[in-house]
Amino acid sequence: MELTKKSHACVRLEQDGRTLVIDPGAFSEPDSVAGVDAILVTHEHADHFSEDRLRAGLEANPAAELWTLASVADQMSAAFPGRVHAVGHGDNFMAAGFDVQVHGELHAVIHPDIPRITNIGFLIDRAVFHPGDALTLPGHAVDTLLLPVQAPWSKVSEIIDYVREVRPRRSIDVHDALLTDLARPIYDLQIGNLGGADHLRLAPGEATTA
Repeated sequence: MELTKKSHACVRLEQDGRTLVIDPGAFSEPDSVAGVDAILVTHEHADHFSEDRLRAGLEANPAAELWTLASVADQMSAAFPGRVHAVGHGDNFMAAGFDVQVHGELHAVIHPDIPRITNIGFLIDRAVFHPGDALTLPGHAVDTLLLPVQAPWSKVSEIIDYVREVRPRRSIDVHDALLTDLARPIYDLQIGNLGGADHLRLAPGEATTA
């Protein structure tokens, strides 16, 4: 499986001619959904969910389908009947040949005065886990953790402890658009030295084998 990092929280997974994209939000490139067979969206915040991006991917390929939580599915299902699927914690399904498990229920706390919304994470082929905007545990060992490295709801000690709890072979940064180039080496050093797993940062467009 080839994993390509797109901007911010978006990644593309490709295997045997099939393409699955996670969280092609407003911060990701317009071509994030090019040639897509399946789309997964973790929650409704604009940096993860862009209606324009989803429409482009679903319209370009009439066989493409979307799996997401109810709040996003409700906004998309009328335009694409039978192709939009609402899923939640504990669900397991096949998306364009990829085995997908759903883990998690709530977005991380941003501030006590801000109501929490639903957030789900996706475990792909029991190997790659994208938690969305929460530090959800995937339930068993994973090879690659897509690590939300910086967000208004987190601090680096929590991120390091999350890597320690999940215990992946490696973590790859996502949710990183708000990090400056000045801060990135600090995060790399601390997460790499203290997380207990290999730590990889990919520039948008860079790929690795998952």
